[in-house]
Amino acid sequence: MLRSHNCEELRLVDAGKTVTLCGWVQRRRDFGGMSFIDLRDRYGITQLSFNEDYNVDLLNEARSVSREFVVKITGEVTERSNKNPNLATGDIEIVVNNLEVLNPSLTPPFTIEDDTDGGEELRLKYRYLDIRRNPVKEKLLIRHAANKSIRNFLNGSDFVEVETPYLIKSTPEGARDFVVPSRLNEGQFYALPQSPQTFKQLLMVSGLDRYYQVVKCFRDEDFRSDRQPEFTQIDCEMTFVEQSDVLGLFEKMVRNLFAESVDYDLGDIPVLSYADAIKTYGSDKPDMRFDMTFNYLTDFAKGYNFGIFDNAESIIAINASGAASLTRKQIDAITNYVKRPQIGAKGLIYCRVNEDGSLKSSVDKFFDQDALSKWVDACDAKPGDLIFVMSGQLTETQKQMNDLRLHVGDLLGLRNANTFKACWVVDFPLLEWDEESGRYHAMHHPFTSPKKEDLELIETDPKSVRANAYDMAINGMEVGGGSIRIHDKNLQQKMFDLLGFANDEAKAQFGFLMNAFEYGAPPHGGIAFGFDRLCAILTGTESIRDVIAFPKNNMGRDIMIDAPSPISSEQRDELSL
Repeated sequence: MLRSHNCEELRLVDAGKTVTLCGWVQRRRDFGGMSFIDLRDRYGITQLSFNEDYNVDLLNEARSVSREFVVKITGEVTERSNKNPNLATGDIEIVVNNLEVLNPSLTPPFTIEDDTDGGEELRLKYRYLDIRRNPVKEKLLIRHAANKSIRNFLNGSDFVEVETPYLIKSTPEGARDFVVPSRLNEGQFYALPQSPQTFKQLLMVSGLDRYYQVVKCFRDEDFRSDRQPEFTQIDCEMTFVEQSDVLGLFEKMVRNLFAESVDYDLGDIPVLSYADAIKTYGSDKPDMRFDMTFNYLTDFAKGYNFGIFDNAESIIAINASGAASLTRKQIDAITNYVKRPQIGAKGLIYCRVNEDGSLKSSVDKFFDQDALSKWVDACDAKPGDLIFVMSGQLTETQKQMNDLRLHVGDLLGLRNANTFKACWVVDFPLLEWDEESGRYHAMHHPFTSPKKEDLELIETDPKSVRANAYDMAINGMEVGGGSIRIHDKNLQQKMFDLLGFANDEAKAQFGFLMNAFEYGAPPHGGIAFGFDRLCAILTGTESIRDVIAFPKNNMGRDIMIDAPSPISSEQRDELSL
């Protein structure tokens, strides 16, 4: 080893020891006949001391090194005269007697500090420097701890880790595939997996009973802060289980993950039906960190000659507790927010509950105090509260009100990144109708089983069939989803028929799975967690790029290695492109 200790572990009890440290120069401070260097490695920082009274040549040598030089030093541990309580090693320093520059450094393009002066694009270009910064490094260390926690839990729960292929067959449904041309099979292509879905089902047919994989998946889709073209899933499958078995086991896994990774007690995780989640929060991934649930005023807010309400299918209100102090300017800003094209609300009504119990609304012309008091009762509002109301078509208004709820939650400081609340959402619709294509699409995927009690509706009322599916959301972000799978060939064929697959098409795409179902396929179900999203939540960041060592930018490019990039004409010829 080039070093005897790391830069975090020395303490006062080590005073008098001769030690050797290696690391990067964080900063250098010069004071006349003395210089100090903060030496940094992955573990922490240790102060180095150089004094002309001891060795003037060594002092001059120290003053020749700059930020991010890689150095090796030997010296004696001594007590600091000016201790630094913000450093774990702040009680000691190293009086250096030997300094070796292992590698010099150019001046970095941004400062290697917690608060850097580098923008995201610049930091992504020099990601290897960005990772030296504590905020990035610590996120990757939490990711490591999370990975370890999940693997230990699954290994201890009788799961078998199995690797599935990356070069597979392109299939319809879901997002767009990344395709890979085959040199040996001219004109034919592999696809990179969006998920190991069919392979893990085949592993259940094979009798492995419990499977997991920490697996890379690939989707050629538009980018947002919570998406990357390649991402990591915690992929799991089990035989002879029902929905409650899956929810119970993986609830334990997630609670254990938060306890071990960030020392947080996630507590009980409520289970909501899809219908209740939409009715109460306007979202199938509700943020449960705060209340502000939906209240429906439709039955008693009509008939006051206010056309916006009278002509609406639904009238929905939320109560922002303690928000009556918001100014008219602030309320106008909230109104403008929901009127943005991305949300599409036509307006926003408010009713202020004053401290004396009187009510002041933006529609006092139409609604007297008695009428407004019905709003207050429905919302269980108290003096000091502020009621927001929107109206329109039911589904559209629920979505708009969800956006409003989250925005107001942000404004009131109710969405603390260090607070975590999870929920399960179950009983999703099995199918959703697509007007553009004129056919049904699977809400999850074609292999999701219908609820047993809804099986008879497949023939008569497909849109009412509920899926035996479940999602987990944490802090308003979907982090995992799965289902009990179809294991019967005839039911799977019926599902393909509903989705508009021609028999030949279904056989070409999924014939291998249908054949496997004829050889004693057991009942099975599973779940997949978005590992990057879980890590983003654990670290309190909004972008999954922050928890990926070498992410793509928002255009799907790796600007550090400049990929994607053209290939040579020779490669194109070999691939017949």
